Amino acid sequence: MLAQLPQPGNGRRVLDVGCAGGYLAGILASRGYQVTGIERNGGTGPDFPKEVRLIEADLEQGLPTLDGPFDVIICADILEHLRRPDLLLRQLRALLARNGVLVASLPNSGNLYFRLTVLSGRFPQEDKGLFDRTHLRFYTWEGWQALFSGAGFGLQQVLATGIPVGLAYPGHESSLAVRVAERLCYDMARVWRTLFAYQFVVTVMPRNEP
Repeated sequence: MLAQLPQPGNGRRVLDVGCAGGYLAGILASRGYQVTGIERNGGTGPDFPKEVRLIEADLEQGLPTLDGPFDVIICADILEHLRRPDLLLRQLRALLARNGVLVASLPNSGNLYFRLTVLSGRFPQEDKGLFDRTHLRFYTWEGWQALFSGAGFGLQQVLATGIPVGLAYPGHESSLAVRVAERLCYDMARVWRTLFAYQFVVTVMPRNEP
């Protein structure tokens, strides 16, 4: 996602929706972006970057009052946690500046691992990953496309990430076997993203409505 935001930021305004502890927001602020983060009450922690303006709000209740417009809106691993992501996207669309973009990372429920797990009769509840217990939405690529289109966005770019094999083998992330496996997963995701992508990283813009 960071690769989609060029350096330096030159004061461009960024809204990080569901910013959690502010990891991404802090990096962007250090690059010269003017960053506002939204997170639920108690969801940030003590190390939240001081350079980032924090607004506490429950996204399930809609967006709080914001002093837009924003040049970039980021939705990093947040839309799948909401009951009505379509409503949030419509609200965010109205906050984008002219030629502004929304960048989102989205889990792929069409991933081969996800399909085979469900086919085996299992639907695990895990702390992270494709079966994160806090996910409320499970979209394949077609579902994500329909969601953004229905909210008035047009697709500008889509990238695919491979399965982060290293996360399953803590302490061995730098080993040759893990690095080769991750490279293979990434290459397969590039060739057939609907089946092998772990996540989609998309850049969208509001469509010109008739």
